[in-house]
Amino acid sequence: MKRSSKAEQIELLGNVSLFSECSKKELGQVAAMMDERRVDSGTELTREGEHGDEFFVVAEGLAEARIGGKKVGSIKPGSFFGEMALLDQGPRVATVESKLPTRVLVLDAKSFGRVVRDSPSVALKVMKTLAERLRALETSPTR
Repeated sequence: MKRSSKAEQIELLGNVSLFSECSKKELGQVAAMMDERRVDSGTELTREGEHGDEFFVVAEGLAEARIGGKKVGSIKPGSFFGEMALLDQGPRVATVESKLPTRVLVLDAKSFGRVVRDSPSVALKVMKTLAERLRALETSPTR
């Protein structure tokens, strides 16, 4: 796995629904605050019930989400998880584990706070996307 350039990170973030409303400049501000990590297969990225303060975007590889030990989804490149931790650092809803060697972009709550202070429009755009996701869950027939 090669390390991605800032331009590649900006492109990846632009395709992530959470940041889809952001301009290239705003995406650059977010990308500048993110760390890139490579993890081996079987690495636990989050643990259900533990407090978290990091948000992840899968750049390469594959991860699996489990709730109560039951698989609830696969997280493929371009997908993200942990977004609520940016806002409240509360307990994780799911355990997420890499299923292949995986490269993730990671944004911690402190860095996200800096982005929001420097560019409040990013916060509004992220909140809009989160509200849309919550609304979709609220109206889901499986609820």
